[in-house]
Amino acid sequence: MKRLHVLPVVRADLKEIGDYIARDNPVRARSFMRELNARMAEIARRPRSFPLRSDLGPGLRAAQHGPYLIFFVETDATVRIVRVLHGARNLPQLLR
Repeated sequence: MKRLHVLPVVRADLKEIGDYIARDNPVRARSFMRELNARMAEIARRPRSFPLRSDLGPGLRAAQHGPYLIFFVETDATVRIVRVLHGARNLPQLLR
C-alpha cells in the first residue's frame, strides 16, 4: 500500500462536506466522513484501478463516492489526494 498524502485543501473540502451534511443530519455527516476516509484508504491500496481524468489534469485520477469525486495523483511512493468535490460543481475551474 502506498503512503497517503492529503493536501490541506482536501481537509477544507472534507470540513465543508461534513458541515453541509450535518445541517440536516449530524449522524449521517459523521458516518459519511468515515466512508470517505475508508475510500481514500482503498485508493492508496489500489490507485490504478480508478479511471484517469486527463481531461482535468495530467495524471489525475478520480474515485467516486456517492455524488462526490476524490481526485488524486499517484507517485512512485505516495497517493496524493488533491481535492474532494461534488460531481455537479465546476470541476475544471476548481482543479486548476
